[in-house]
Amino acid sequence: MSKTRRIEILVGAFIAAGLVALFFLAMQVSNLGSLNGGDAYRVLARFDNIGGLKVRSPVTMAGVEVGRVSDIYYDEKDFRAVAVLGIYSQFDEIPDDTFAKILTAGLLGEQYVGLDPGGSEQFLVEGSEIAITQSALVLEEVIGQFIFSKAQEGAQ
Repeated sequence: MSKTRRIEILVGAFIAAGLVALFFLAMQVSNLGSLNGGDAYRVLARFDNIGGLKVRSPVTMAGVEVGRVSDIYYDEKDFRAVAVLGIYSQFDEIPDDTFAKILTAGLLGEQYVGLDPGGSEQFLVEGSEIAITQSALVLEEVIGQFIFSKAQEGAQ
């Protein structure tokens, strides 16, 4: 085999390895590469505003992924968004007075649900509802409130 042919094969292998690496990077960024195949129980959380929360967004507790958002829908009776959280079955001792809030991670603004445990002796089970929630922080609303408060200060 000639030297030129060997170099062409090495370059082709290098490009193929680069494409495989890009594929896995894209899977990680889009949350497709870290799907948990285990069992999960479903818990509901109602929010006034879910912002950019999406199905398959992580559910974390103390920075550890304990589940994924499995569904999001609008409740026409109380005019709120309902996020269905699929909590992995190995995390079966989460207190039922746990606090759920929508947080933002990283520079890209990916949103996820963060859980803060309560002190109850009872635990979340299939079909439970998290009563205490905090909606997503919408940047436009914060800027609007800031501008409005500055305008009121100037008018005095």
